Order: sequence, then C-alpha cells, then structure tokens
Amino acid sequence: MSEQTEMQTRGTIRVMVVDDHPMWRDAVARDLAEAGFDVVATAGDGEQAVRRARATSPDVLVLDLNLPAKPGVQVCKELVGGGTGPRVLVLSASGEHADVLEAVKSGATGYLVKSASTAELLDAVRRTAAGDPVFTPGLAGLVLGEYRRLATEPAPAPGGSGDAKTAAPQLTERETEVLRLVAKGLSYKQIAERLVISHRTVQNHVQNTLGKLQLHNRVELVRYAIEAGLDDA
Repeated sequence: MSEQTEMQTRGTIRVMVVDDHPMWRDAVARDLAEAGFDVVATAGDGEQAVRRARATSPDVLVLDLNLPAKPGVQVCKELVGGGTGPRVLVLSASGEHADVLEAVKSGATGYLVKSASTAELLDAVRRTAAGDPVFTPGLAGLVLGEYRRLATEPAPAPGGSGDAKTAAPQLTERETEVLRLVAKGLSYKQIAERLVISHRTVQNHVQNTLGKLQLHNRVELVRYAIEAGLDDA
C-alpha cells in the first residue's frame, strides 16, 4: 500500500513536532491536534527526533532547524534519505536564504518562518502531506533559482548511465507534461488546474516519474527536468 493510500485509508494525517522550546512545541502540537491532525510524537532535540520519528512513522515532520544534540538539517537527511521517511516541513525563526536552501537540499518539502499564522501552518502541513512544496512567500523563487544553478553543474545521470535527455523517452506524454510544469515551479494544485486533472493524478504521475528515473525527491526531479531543458519547453 502506498503512503498516499495509507493516509487516505486512515483519514488523518500523522504529525510529529520537533522544537527545543517547550512552550512553542506544545502550542504547535495543540493547534495541530485541535485542527484534527494526529500528533503522534514531539521531540526537543535532534537525536530524540530521529528516534521517535522512526518509532512512530509520522506522515509529516514539523521541524525546527536550531536543535541541540543534532541540527535539524541532519535530522532531515537521516529521516528522508531514500525517500521512505516522512515529508518534512521546516518551521524556523530564520528566513535566511542559506538556511532555506540547506533545508531543501537536505530533503525538506517546505519551509515556513515562525511568523506564519496558525491558519498558514495548518494549510502548510496539509499541503506537505499531499506532496506539495510549501514556502513562506518570497522563498519559492529563491529555491527555484537554486535548482537552476544546480542544473548547470555536472551531475551523474539518473540510473548511472547516459545523460538526462536519454531517459526522457521512458516517460509517457502526460508524465513529461507534468514534469515540465514541475520544472517551471508550479505546485501540484496548479498543475492539476492547468491540465484539468485531479490533484491525486498529478501526485501519481510524479511518483511514477520518480520511479522510472530512479530519483528520490522533488529536488532531484526538478534538477533532472531543468537539465533536460523541460523548463524552457
């Protein structure tokens, strides 16, 4: 059973909150629980976060970056590696570009600053669970720009042989169309509206594409698409 199917079957989104400030951590956990999320665990430092996340298998990890024992980016790397862990929504006091980019490169799906409203946080958790990238306004363009910069650097081709463009024929016409819009920075919701298909269909196309190209996450997928020139198509 896929991760998305499991969430649909349960009917609730399992969330874990990681922050070293007890009052803030408890407040976020309470807001999420009151909104109907299943808060399966909380943690106050990085090592505790890794242990409890592996024990409770949350769908979404709401993660602060500035943690004792182990920094948030390392927590993200350890849990997201291989694409089998939770989706990570960073909730940080820092809006510094370097912190945002480091978090995304570590596998985070989204990044909110702590000045976000409760409504924005709840929406961000839902969208993160659905696989959409979520960023505080002004940061999405920064991340897409970094994708483009990375795409100009040499990188191993997906699967370890050939170049990025040789793998394109493996994709269906619709998968290529979805990939092109991903490369342009559109969210899954925007892609669904543009192609007049369901949000879940977009997710399925992306998951199929990740599997075919032997990629692990959206960061790698966007890099591949830009290398293949799909963002200019």
